[in-house]
Amino acid sequence: MDVFSLRKSLIDDYSAYTQSFIRIADDRIREEVDRELREGLLRPEPLLQLNPAYERGESIEELVRQGVLHVDCERIFRLKEHDNDFGRPLPIRRHQSAAIRIAHARRPFVLTTGTGSGKCLCYLIPIIDQVLQRGSGQGIQAIVVYPMDALAKSQMEELDKFLKRGFPEGGSPVTYERYTGQESSQAREQILTNAPDVLLTNYVMPELVLTRLRDRRLVRQARHVQFLVLDELHTYRGRQGAGVA
Repeated sequence: MDVFSLRKSLIDDYSAYTQSFIRIADDRIREEVDRELREGLLRPEPLLQLNPAYERGESIEELVRQGVLHVDCERIFRLKEHDNDFGRPLPIRRHQSAAIRIAHARRPFVLTTGTGSGKCLCYLIPIIDQVLQRGSGQGIQAIVVYPMDALAKSQMEELDKFLKRGFPEGGSPVTYERYTGQESSQAREQILTNAPDVLLTNYVMPELVLTRLRDRRLVRQARHVQFLVLDELHTYRGRQGAGVA
């Protein structure tokens, strides 16, 4: 296979397909668009990034000893390979331990850091700690808003690793559910009747919940919410941007 010929064929086909939709009547605008396309607007240079080695922070065990985290966090936040695995210590990076301390002081924060740096632990650990401190079953204590349902689903799987592995069936110390509009009517009714400690949702649902009569039970159970997390604080455009705003 000639990889260079393949590359040229892909680019030519993609360019022809994309430009087949373009019908510009104004000569000046058409000339400017044509120039941009000739200069490679559709095929920017490759982006190369390096993932930095993040500085180690205080461990979960140290934060427990200092009274920053509930003692059960030491059992929950471990690297577990399977359901009955107690696991090994979870390494914490400096920005994560700093975020935990800020949340412990009940101060809001915005976190911006690289891909794969464990951003979700910066809010999951404080949220789980809060539920452990106050006790489960006190209504919705945290709402995490994602831009896509797929991210909410992925986060559910991440929570399973910490809150199901190493615990007996049904023995998770913290409850959590996804409420995105994709759930079955039975699952939605269960959430409305017995709200979880942590609710994972998308940016559309909080507004719908506030306006739909059938969701009033969920609003009542979120009266004492402690955490509101906006995951992936992107810049949005168009209709989605209006919805997020």
